[in-house]
Amino acid sequence: MIKAIVVDDHQIFVDGVKALINSMKGIEVVGEANNGVDLIDCLSKTEANIILMDVNMPVMDGIEATKAVLEKYPNLKVLMLTMHGSKEYIEKLLKAGAHGYVLKNTGKAELQTAVETIMSGEAFYSAAVTKRIMESMQKKRVVEKRIGNVELTQRETEVIVLIAQEYTTNEIAERLFISHHTVESHRKNLISKLQVRGVSGLVKYAIQSDLVD
Repeated sequence: MIKAIVVDDHQIFVDGVKALINSMKGIEVVGEANNGVDLIDCLSKTEANIILMDVNMPVMDGIEATKAVLEKYPNLKVLMLTMHGSKEYIEKLLKAGAHGYVLKNTGKAELQTAVETIMSGEAFYSAAVTKRIMESMQKKRVVEKRIGNVELTQRETEVIVLIAQEYTTNEIAERLFISHHTVESHRKNLISKLQVRGVSGLVKYAIQSDLVD
């Protein structure tokens, strides 16, 4: 049984998520909190596997709470539930250690998938969040990225960025809405095109080329 704690400063939202989670097979809500400080207190009394948490909260927000909780309970998983889908928020939460990011307008099926995916050890980002990341990425970069004498297409840039961020082939395929084989083809072409040795070479290239932080 997956044990969850719901954290949000709006009690009506907490009650709604609790009802939704408790209706799912294999998942139950064992605690609730209205801010990060309350969450830490709750964790001292309650054993949980995953935290479903808002970003904007009084006293201690979701970003600081994520950092504090994972420092003390490194095996806990954190899924952010928020209306904020901007790239800036997403980057801050990923740096804080959050394992997933889902918008509050998500449905029951996606929420359950998010929890189960994160508990299996993988990251999860809703389709809406992924779309916003990609849109932001596309606006930030030109269609073709030229470094030295090498040109990368928009798709190749997207693939190498996700590789550098340690996404698996299947995760990249899901986020870019392409097949597993297409991702593998891009990976092989990038290795050949950039004349690097394997994935580690692609990661090094992405960092040196400022494609990732």
